[in-house]
Amino acid sequence: MTQLLFPLAPPAVPIEGSDRAFPVRRIYCVGKNYAAHVREMGSDPAAEPPFFFMKPADALVVGPKAPYPPDTDNLHHEVELVVAIGRGGWDVTYEQALDLVYGYAVGIDLTKRDRQADAKAKGQPWERAKAFEASAPITPIVPAERIGHPKRGAIELAVNGEMRQHGDLADMILPVPAIIARLSEVWSLAPGDLIYTGTPEGVGRIARGDFITARVDGVARIEVEIA
Repeated sequence: MTQLLFPLAPPAVPIEGSDRAFPVRRIYCVGKNYAAHVREMGSDPAAEPPFFFMKPADALVVGPKAPYPPDTDNLHHEVELVVAIGRGGWDVTYEQALDLVYGYAVGIDLTKRDRQADAKAKGQPWERAKAFEASAPITPIVPAERIGHPKRGAIELAVNGEMRQHGDLADMILPVPAIIARLSEVWSLAPGDLIYTGTPEGVGRIARGDFITARVDGVARIEVEIA
């Protein structure tokens, strides 16, 4: 076998309560999955259903600080439930979907809102706005065998102690099984995939030095300083 030119370890996320880590293959993201957020962004949820995009696996941030990125004057927070896939599947049914889930985490989809607006106006892809370095803070993954599969519960985010986002997992347009089933119609899901499942209303600007706290009821809590 051809020897690799240099070693390249996959990005990984700690597993809560374990000395093992979850190696990450891909990060899928769901856009426009909470109706109130769709409306606050100026769109009609009935006319624009949820869709998918990606972040690179090395966009993950596991730790207390995330750097403020270059190339933006309008960085936004988006708190999300994250699904960790532990079994592969292609074209799985809604009823089979949760069998693929290893566990859950809380993540923040950091977004360059000005660059996203530029891309929308020009009909261009969103990578510059969504797929930059350190754009995906995340908590350790909590196994589903410990917490089950959350279908409802508070999802919220505060900046410097001020509540910004507050919603409920039950408000998702596509619940987790539907997300997995839809994704698997297009991509072959595999162990190591993460899915950021969308954000509720209340997204807003953050600045250097801001301190973010976010949680999903019954899953985890994340604390991140924008360094």
